[in-house]
Amino acid sequence: MMTKKERYAQFMAYFQEAMPEANTELHYKNPFQLLCAVMLSAQCTDKRVNMVTPALFEAFPTPEAMAKATQEKVLHYVKSVSYPNSKAEHLVEMAKCLMERHGGKVPNDFDALVALPGVGRKTANVMLSVAFNKAAMAVDTHVFRVSHRIGLVSEKCTTPYAVEKELVKNIPEVLIPRAHHWLILHGRYVCKSQRPQCKTCGIRTICKEGLQRQKNI
Repeated sequence: MMTKKERYAQFMAYFQEAMPEANTELHYKNPFQLLCAVMLSAQCTDKRVNMVTPALFEAFPTPEAMAKATQEKVLHYVKSVSYPNSKAEHLVEMAKCLMERHGGKVPNDFDALVALPGVGRKTANVMLSVAFNKAAMAVDTHVFRVSHRIGLVSEKCTTPYAVEKELVKNIPEVLIPRAHHWLILHGRYVCKSQRPQCKTCGIRTICKEGLQRQKNI
């Protein structure tokens, strides 16, 4: 039987070869734009977010510009994403906080990030990982599902935070920013929620759920 250590080693070896430059699919040019995009992506696809952000960023290119806007003006640009009213409100309040507390710059500190309106643990970890290349593991639905299916985390890890801690404990710091995207992209395009593409999966030989499925055939 494969040990957890062996499974992690093979998981990392495969993706370092197959997906060495993994990164977010959100389009952005600076940390402020990334923060806005990540906030908009909650329970919404990256594809949809990328459709609305060009016009949003043209209208409000800086925290200062967005901080001066009304919720209604921002809503005009983000009305096609999920929960547009609350997201528009959070974007304006977030921009105000950046101006008031951080001189218009996005902080690279976890506590400072989660103190911003509309920013939770997942969003903060995405910012630390993607914008600042820190060893932070953001756990969204894809990461949560795939890490359980593969067998990287146990059934006892029933919360995103528990999964985050287990992954961070077993993946070297230098690989954590990329591993976050390996799991997301694998879940988005291969290990799908309803129809996992097991026959074409490059890690099917180490996948705990996949191996069990093969035994039952």
